Amino acid sequence: MCSFVINTFPRGLVMATMKCPDCGSQGFFVKDPEDQYNISEFDVLDGEIVFTSVETASANLEVGDDTETFCNRCAWHDKFKTLKRGR
Repeated sequence: MCSFVINTFPRGLVMATMKCPDCGSQGFFVKDPEDQYNISEFDVLDGEIVFTSVETASANLEVGDDTETFCNRCAWHDKFKTLKRGR
C-alpha cells in the first residue's frame, strides 16, 4: 500500500503526498507509448498530478488510471490507479 507524508503549506493548507510503495520516493514518471524515450515526470499532491518536468504543459503526457507509472528512484512500476487505491 501507499504511504503518505502530510506537508503544511502557508495559510494552513495541508496536502497529502503519495509515495512509492517500495522505496518511499515521491517522484514518478510515465513513458510515451509511441516513444519510450519520451517521459513526463511528476509528483502526486493531494491526489493531483503536479508535473516537475521542465517541458511546457502541452508537452506533458496524459496520465490516466491505466497508465503505466514508474518510480523515479527504484524499480517499482504499476498502473497509476494502484497509487490512487492506496489513498
